[in-house]
Amino acid sequence: MGITKSEIYSDEQNRIATLFKVLAHPARIAILQCIIKQNACICNDLVDELGLAQATISQHLKELKNSGIIQGTIEGKSVCYCIDEKIWKEIQVDFNQFFNQNVTVNQCC
Repeated sequence: MGITKSEIYSDEQNRIATLFKVLAHPARIAILQCIIKQNACICNDLVDELGLAQATISQHLKELKNSGIIQGTIEGKSVCYCIDEKIWKEIQVDFNQFFNQNVTVNQCC
């Protein structure tokens, strides 16, 4: 397997690709939807809601948190997660700019 030469791409291209990669797993989409729906979530609630193992949920939460999409606060033995609104809005802008590019369909395709 080759090494990705991320340095040949712009910062914007690398940032958007990283976001797509983080969001590319259906469990992470389900976690985000659950957090959005409940306006905050405790990890144990996610295990009950999604039917995935605690360790699996924790790994996905770690990826989402490392990307900045979610943030967590510790309350006793539980961690409460929520969407980071600033980052969420930045992602919306990035994705809108990406998908709102004009595409010309060539007749040869």
